[in-house]
Amino acid sequence: MSKTHNTADPSHSGQNQADLVQPDRQQAATPIHLVDKASYEEWLKARTPMQRAALAGQKFKGEAGSHAIIPDGDGFAVAAGVAKVEVLGSWCLGKLGDVLPGGFYRLAPFGKCRAGAAFIGWALGQYRYDRYRQDGNSETPRILLTGEVKAIAPAMAEAAAVALVRDLVNTPAEHLGPAELEHEAELIAKAHRATIRVTRGEALEHDFPMVHMVGRAAARSHAPRMIEIEWGDEKAPRLAIVGKGVCFDSGGLDIKPSSAMLIMKKDMGGAAHALALARLVMESGLKVRLHLLIPAVENAVSGGSFRPGDVLRSRAGLSVEIGNTDAEGRLILGDALTRASEGKPDLILDFATLTGAARVALGPDLPAMFARADDTAQALLDAGLACDDPVWRLPLYDGYREWLKSDIADMNNAPAGGFAGASVAALFLDRFVGEGIDWAHFDTFAWRPAAKPGRPKGGDALGLRAAWAMLRARFG
Repeated sequence: MSKTHNTADPSHSGQNQADLVQPDRQQAATPIHLVDKASYEEWLKARTPMQRAALAGQKFKGEAGSHAIIPDGDGFAVAAGVAKVEVLGSWCLGKLGDVLPGGFYRLAPFGKCRAGAAFIGWALGQYRYDRYRQDGNSETPRILLTGEVKAIAPAMAEAAAVALVRDLVNTPAEHLGPAELEHEAELIAKAHRATIRVTRGEALEHDFPMVHMVGRAAARSHAPRMIEIEWGDEKAPRLAIVGKGVCFDSGGLDIKPSSAMLIMKKDMGGAAHALALARLVMESGLKVRLHLLIPAVENAVSGGSFRPGDVLRSRAGLSVEIGNTDAEGRLILGDALTRASEGKPDLILDFATLTGAARVALGPDLPAMFARADDTAQALLDAGLACDDPVWRLPLYDGYREWLKSDIADMNNAPAGGFAGASVAALFLDRFVGEGIDWAHFDTFAWRPAAKPGRPKGGDALGLRAAWAMLRARFG
């Protein structure tokens, strides 16, 4: 719900998600009748003849995802079909949040239901990225009233986190470079009294050499940096969250074709996920010692570009031969994961728009998830299914580690052949994670190529809510 129109200002201050779901104090509101196919006929018997005629005219039968407008006294009511009234999903109200007229609404389910999960879709159905539109978003908000007061805050916090990811990913690279990512991190750190540290220039070259090499070709205004935030009780379990912050990816000297560059503003989608997840951790007061790391760069083309065949030094001491400059995300993550491991965290989660291979295997909706520990992987799978943010596990198969070998260095960043690209990239990252550390990696798309209820085309959070649900269960 971005409301920011000043393109010089990287901050985002859109519609407050918390305003879109409010406690029911018996305000005047339009009823939304929730029905499913199993309950439809019984519900229909209680409607007036005029309402039944309106339903018939709109061919409404209670199918999930359908809705109809029916007369109700001097106003109207809404009939909405859901898969199962007793178990509402996150997105069952997403379309209604988008298409209904502005005003107040109240759920009137036919049967018992808990609506809390559906609040997220209601709010996110109203998301608009209007930063560059002259008229902005002039729509009157649709406000849902509920008696489930305790469910409002956590649901709206998740909706706000998703909206943050969308805002950041949707912003063009000219207005969201490494400096603007740093600014977003500063805002979050300041709001939660966290410590922020940013490494740039000569210190970056020394401490995070692969981050420096990948980002050194960019203009000075988009100079590379490592952004770190620390928060929480130092005695609490340590949690590290890492996000790939490639603010634009030209491919470097192995330049992408123009068609592949069109949405490369989204290549910082991992950083957006990491920032949003870290904010959820801090604002909820989760009992952890948080370490957020975002290597922020632009993979540009200039006389300073790193080259195919170059050998890069890493923070871990490993040397990396460059097989392809378009496999840059794993390089900057390597330095970040090394730094994260130095704190000996109980868990590392990283998010990255890392490989096209993951999209070929799983499509745009399912983030590829890799994990060292089976119980961590299962916890993420279960959490994703429970909150309608599914992820899919792919293997860290030891047999493919030999494909990372180099003739002249410790490893190669992009071996020839192209087989199992997502797994090989994950195995590359695994070399930089400390021995024995519990680690999970999300290869997420961070983009929705076609709209779905509650999920417009453009930047989106995929795997964020699954990770948050898992962290709440593990540390909450």
